[in-house]
Amino acid sequence: MIILVGLGNPGKEYEKTRHNIGFRVIDALAKELQLSFSKAKFNGLIAEGNYRGEKILLVKPTTYMNRSGQTLQQLVNFYKISGEELLVVYDDVDLEVGTLRLRKSGGAGTHNGMRDILAKLGWKDFPRLRIGIDQDKRIPLASYVLSTFSKEEEAVIEETLDKAVKALLLFLNEGIDAAMNAYNVRT
Repeated sequence: MIILVGLGNPGKEYEKTRHNIGFRVIDALAKELQLSFSKAKFNGLIAEGNYRGEKILLVKPTTYMNRSGQTLQQLVNFYKISGEELLVVYDDVDLEVGTLRLRKSGGAGTHNGMRDILAKLGWKDFPRLRIGIDQDKRIPLASYVLSTFSKEEEAVIEETLDKAVKALLLFLNEGIDAAMNAYNVRT
């Protein structure tokens, strides 16, 4: 089994915000895999299916970003999965808009959703895909992450969604090392 979780905030008003890039990536992957979010369980929306003979869950927590750990804690406890069977997709203000960074493990940095996940799980050894959303030091961080992308940035994000889906498919097919080698490219 593999569980891929995209972080974001529920509700129409947050759909296109910078902080919801994790939801957008997971939505794009669900579309590619022809899965739909038909279940509400574990304080999240779940798209369930099979990929190459293995059960796959795509998850969007509905707890709001700063409480994302509740959903992951419930999933991990219910399915008894290890870190190798989990991947989390989320935004990163320390990366340029559209930059992808895959990692095998790590800390939370300034991301409160990841901070909550690490606190609730009690371990940090699971893959993650960070999507760059950049930052503007003139705007308070909480306001910035809840802002939308400019028209120019949104064009970059559309391409990024496609790359992120390809990176996740490579992760599913060949593992985290292959995905990191292919998509952690400095530009």
